[in-house]
Amino acid sequence: MSLPLKDRVTQDNPYFAPVLGGTPANTQYRFHFDMTKCIGCHCCEVACSEQNNNPAGINWRRVGEIEGGSYPYTQRFYLSMGCNHCLEPSCLSGCPVDAYTKNPANGIVLHSADACIGCQYCIWNCPYGVPQYNEERGVVGKCDMCHERIAEGRDPACVSACPEEAIQIEQVDASEWRLNYTGMANSPGLPAAEQTISTTRVTLPVSLPTEVRKADYHRVRPEHPHLPLVAMTVLTQLAVGAFCGVWILAALGRIGNWKLASIVAVAIGMLALAASTLHLGRPIYAYRALKMWRRSWLSREVLLFTLFAGMAAAYSGALESGLRVASALGALTALFGIGGIIASAFIYLVPARPSWNSRHTIAEFFLTAAMLGPVFLSVLGFSLPLFVLAGAVGQGLNQGLKFLWLIRSDEFELQGSARLLSADLRNLFLARFGLLIAGGIVAPLLGFPMIGLAAALAGELLGRYLFFVSVVPRNMAAGFFEAGKVAA
Repeated sequence: MSLPLKDRVTQDNPYFAPVLGGTPANTQYRFHFDMTKCIGCHCCEVACSEQNNNPAGINWRRVGEIEGGSYPYTQRFYLSMGCNHCLEPSCLSGCPVDAYTKNPANGIVLHSADACIGCQYCIWNCPYGVPQYNEERGVVGKCDMCHERIAEGRDPACVSACPEEAIQIEQVDASEWRLNYTGMANSPGLPAAEQTISTTRVTLPVSLPTEVRKADYHRVRPEHPHLPLVAMTVLTQLAVGAFCGVWILAALGRIGNWKLASIVAVAIGMLALAASTLHLGRPIYAYRALKMWRRSWLSREVLLFTLFAGMAAAYSGALESGLRVASALGALTALFGIGGIIASAFIYLVPARPSWNSRHTIAEFFLTAAMLGPVFLSVLGFSLPLFVLAGAVGQGLNQGLKFLWLIRSDEFELQGSARLLSADLRNLFLARFGLLIAGGIVAPLLGFPMIGLAAALAGELLGRYLFFVSVVPRNMAAGFFEAGKVAA
């Protein structure tokens, strides 16, 4: 069994020099996992869950499996991972409410459940799938290295429970680790350590086969649909597209009920913002999402769309005061709306979700606005068939090119997204193109604006649903016989 921290102070270990009163300058605690010792007993998982009182299905420490070789000389190894307490934690950098902190005294990345609003953005950002959403509490949680036990001179629960001493905690010089981590932090079954500079040191077996991959390599399943976000993103883009159309037509002197169109566009935008709170685990604290607008794209999205809605309402009133004043106000409102779409797109440009992290996401969001805005205005009497057609053709081309990019990629996660769209989600994927053609091409050309709006809106909502469920996140290996999904 491993010795308690207080008994290892003088242990001759180049990777471990514990100081009970804190850590020396520029050093931090980290895990060391020895794959040569792990037998896959899952004692660490059980101890972690008991220590943190987690419900079944939420494991802050997980044991995955990797395998390699060829019959009859095959090998299987186990991979036990908690939080890596990274030098550049992506969970921290993207949090809109500053619920994450990296303790400067010991480097442990902590999460505050009190500050958390349950937006789950940190889950999307972490390539290891470390933060996990607790639906009962409405907040995210993660491994904190049992920092309270460490402060008392005791090992974390997972370290104490391991019968083979496969898990230890060490101290590491952050500057030296930043220069030399690649040979000690990377392992088969784990995303590349350089994405966040993981501090976990992994000891690999000398006999590790050259061809090793996750035991769950062929298990690719649809992700959570996040339906409130499906509605929010599509409707805000519709509102921005419609408003920009109203502003341009009014500035050009086109005859029409601009005020009614702008009011309805504002109402749709406000409805979309209200729908987005349903995504939060703690919607009563939604206002906190504005806190980190200097750093978080999610905070910027909320701020910009809120300003867009307010300015659009002011524009509706200014239409009666004079065209020049209204035109200048409309230009500013349009800029806020365009900025909101940009912020929305950048929320999803995260390396941990490869199929989102591309220029196709930005194009998709803007093309949704470019098509749905004119379709919506056509219902109010503005004839814009060429704009609708251009938006629909652009969206179809973008989706087709994205699918070709996915199927031609050598990256596992992108191939997985292509497999989902061409197999499990094939009928929905084809229906998405059918609705796009019906609503964006056929109905406008035949002069059926209401049918066109219904079909185009349904197509974009379905497309956004596929956007969420077809993403294959980077993650650590899971067990071959994993019964249910435990990672986000």
